[in-house]
Amino acid sequence: MTALVDTSALARWQGLAREHGVAWTELVLVAVNLYGIRTPLGARIRLLVRVTGERESRVVVVPSGRPDSPFELVEDRLCADGRTLARVERRAADDAVPGYLRCWDGRAWRAATLNPNARSRCTGCAFCPTTLEDAVDPRLRLEDELAALLAGLAAQLPPGGTLRDLAEVTISTGCFHTEQGALAHLRTVRRVLTEHGLTPRIGLLTSVLRSREAFAEIAREIGPFLLYLTAECASRRDVLLKASKASLTAAEMPGLLARARAAGLQTSFTYVVGLDPYPLMRDFLRTLLPHCTVFPSVQVYQSHTPLMDLLRAEGAGEPAYYLDIRREVERVAAPRGLVPERWRCYRPLWYSTYAGRPLTGPCR
Repeated sequence: MTALVDTSALARWQGLAREHGVAWTELVLVAVNLYGIRTPLGARIRLLVRVTGERESRVVVVPSGRPDSPFELVEDRLCADGRTLARVERRAADDAVPGYLRCWDGRAWRAATLNPNARSRCTGCAFCPTTLEDAVDPRLRLEDELAALLAGLAAQLPPGGTLRDLAEVTISTGCFHTEQGALAHLRTVRRVLTEHGLTPRIGLLTSVLRSREAFAEIAREIGPFLLYLTAECASRRDVLLKASKASLTAAEMPGLLARARAAGLQTSFTYVVGLDPYPLMRDFLRTLLPHCTVFPSVQVYQSHTPLMDLLRAEGAGEPAYYLDIRREVERVAAPRGLVPERWRCYRPLWYSTYAGRPLTGPCR
């Protein structure tokens, strides 16, 4: 099949990078997030890549098996129109797993992601690739499952490493349908961590924690805590989101984050760039950013199937849409001291620079 990119398109990408003050290497990574890769390796693939001209390797998780993608995996090379744009140093199918280590700082792993709740209980959002994967469900009591997850993480540590190096543990796939269910889960997670001598900040991706009473309980019994509000999108929420997320309106979210922050919690949110009309997206993000203490997870929308292509907003099929909102977010977030932490997101808009300055710190 003929690739959709030719040398003139590559030239346009280079011009786009110059216009936005973005390194060519960053444009390539944003584009591969957007378009995916032509390869038969599963629905989603995790790659460690080094873009030509870069000294640092990056982890990307992108759609695979996209026959219309301009990118092709040829042995250990990521190519477009026959031109090698990056070297692939490691590849693996991105299957659902119960947990994994994050944030390698050169000496120790500083963060971990846990998925201890039953994925099969999640009805799924229209844009979520998890719905394409097999469920990975706990088979034991939650306490036993968490203990097994911690043991599995400990087995992955380098010699001399300890889980006590973890500063943050994030619960990524909660699949909670009620606030009380999320609170009960968090109490159990904190108890098990304490029993193992661990005191990290707990982060939770959720939209069901909403009340002052819940935030006060978390501050009192579970903290330190980071609330990652799963905002995702501002429009078509009843169509794109499962019911437990869709019941929270875009207008309610700034107040929710403000309540959590007033209770002494750290706050952030997740948002999928590419689902909303551009002006609505810009204005929506402006309302949320002032209530954040941690830079949000602003992700490129990744389409894994032709049906998922139809969910894109107008203009969201081109890299310019993503570079434009990247610049808008920088204008609002940077003066507030919010800076991306590269290890937090594998499909971001930022890789090596932010607001005209180099990004440093762990990227995986």
